[in-house]
Amino acid sequence: MADKARALKLAGTIKKIVARGLQTEIKDPRLAFVTVTDVRVTGDLQQASVFYTVMGGDTEREDAAKALQKAKGRLRSLVGAGLGIRLTPTLEFHLDAVPETAASLDRALHEAHVRDEELKRLRENADYAGGADPYKRPADEDQD
Repeated sequence: MADKARALKLAGTIKKIVARGLQTEIKDPRLAFVTVTDVRVTGDLQQASVFYTVMGGDTEREDAAKALQKAKGRLRSLVGAGLGIRLTPTLEFHLDAVPETAASLDRALHEAHVRDEELKRLRENADYAGGADPYKRPADEDQD
């Protein structure tokens, strides 16, 4: 088992090699708008999970996934040549959900801001329900 520092360094190198390979080596137009966002390597350095995003809709994502599966062997060869280690890790490609998650969080924050502004407007015109000071005072009890 390798240490975490080595696995992180290896993941960074794999990310650079795969990104460069997608730009220069693989001539598939379906991969034109693919961005490699992260790479995670297992502790034994045998498997690398490559996370990517695709600019476009669902059809572009599906086409990019098919193209990445087709180019997996060539990309693994590039990784093996670039790393120079005894065993080349297998590559698994995963669509990164970070942009969708960020968009949903952004929508939720915007909705919270709109509700806060609405509450602020309601508070400006609000009056006390039982008067300004609803508590009884000792002087009030003597008058009864």
